[in-house]
Amino acid sequence: MTYFPFWFGGSAASMATLFTHPLDLIKVRLQTTSSPGRASMIGVIIYVVRNEGSRGLYAGISAALLRQMSYSTVRFGIYEHFKSRLNVAEQNTSQSHLLLIPLSAISGALGGIAGNPADIVNVRMQSDMSKPFENRRNYKHALDGILRIRRDEGIGSLFRAVSANSTRAALMNSSQLASYDMFKAFCTHTLSMPDDSRTYLAASLMAGITATTVCSPVDVVRTRMMNSATKESLWQVLQRSSLSEGPMWMLKGWLPSFIRLGPQTVLTMLFFEQHKKLYLKLKKNVNS
Repeated sequence: MTYFPFWFGGSAASMATLFTHPLDLIKVRLQTTSSPGRASMIGVIIYVVRNEGSRGLYAGISAALLRQMSYSTVRFGIYEHFKSRLNVAEQNTSQSHLLLIPLSAISGALGGIAGNPADIVNVRMQSDMSKPFENRRNYKHALDGILRIRRDEGIGSLFRAVSANSTRAALMNSSQLASYDMFKAFCTHTLSMPDDSRTYLAASLMAGITATTVCSPVDVVRTRMMNSATKESLWQVLQRSSLSEGPMWMLKGWLPSFIRLGPQTVLTMLFFEQHKKLYLKLKKNVNS
């Protein structure tokens, strides 16, 4: 069994984020806006470009990259380590596929905890320009945001909504990485597709659809808790949102979430698979 470098997942996810960050920003703005006039994906895009310029679509990119370098490095690294130690990927049985779900959930939860500080800054920087001028935080970059939160709100605030975030990360990992491995095994073993980019594309697209559907409600709660100026609990956010907006608030931003998560999943897995192939090629050349 080959052991790959721990950081491959964080590197692949960061590369994907460079392409998909504007979609994530639109999703966050949709989930946090209270303006009916900007309650659509197109409306948010037009508003951002008109008021902030095209660079506004990349607001908070430093925090997004820091988040991937912490969150995705941990979730991918631990998950791949589990798979390698237990030889799960080699077994290709229904029992081994079911084992992928708890392994990926544990890895995701740990990644969510590791990436929580950067995630808070990411959400705040992306939503900052949608706030009234006097309420904006104006973080210069991700590290500035983390230092200011620690100074002004206390170090505990860097782990605000960590329960919602780790829950969401557990759901994300199990519905994204575990489902990707299952779909990939189905494509290669059942459909006899070759182990190449076409298979990675098909498996990652199906994994993106699965992950978006499973994670959408938790993602909205997580975003609102992180963006809140007060220390609302999970129950308070659920109660307030349900009373004022009805049950459909849980699916707010589902379309941009899918439009963002679909390409993010596809690009991340394509980059990740290429990382592994290049590593094996280099290792073979060194040993030969």
